[in-house]
Amino acid sequence: MEETEEHLSEQQRRILTWLRDWAAAHNGETPSVREIGRSVGLSSTGSVAYQLGQMEQLGVLDRSVSRGPGKGISLPW
Repeated sequence: MEETEEHLSEQQRRILTWLRDWAAAHNGETPSVREIGRSVGLSSTGSVAYQLGQMEQLGVLDRSVSRGPGKGISLPW
């Protein structure tokens, strides 16, 4: 996992760190794309979706599993 994380951009690292903190504070539930964008300084949901897609390709998260009401992001701890 750490090897894969080395390939993340700085923005993607901020997103991943924020997602981990959020999930830990919310019993594993993940935030919406808008909540992610607001928290890491991305105003476009398309930009957030793009970053999440890139992160999924690298294997640091999975968006095919729903972890909360329609959120669909799972973090492989």
